[in-house]
Amino acid sequence: MKPPKEKEFDAFTKLVDEVLAVPHSVIKERLEEDRKRADKNPRKRGPKRKTTKPPASRRGPNGRA
Repeated sequence: MKPPKEKEFDAFTKLVDEVLAVPHSVIKERLEEDRKRADKNPRKRGPKRKTTKPPASRRGPNGRA
């Protein structure tokens, strides 16, 4: 097996540095946006994500949202 070339190694480390520079909060936001967009797709195959009702205290006096 050949040792990696200098250019390939530098390109790889640069890419890894760019990926690791993204804050975790930004990644979580992007994942949440993607999940919301995927949930709106009516043609999505496979199991659907479960939706949860708000707590009774938030629903109001007659129990409706």
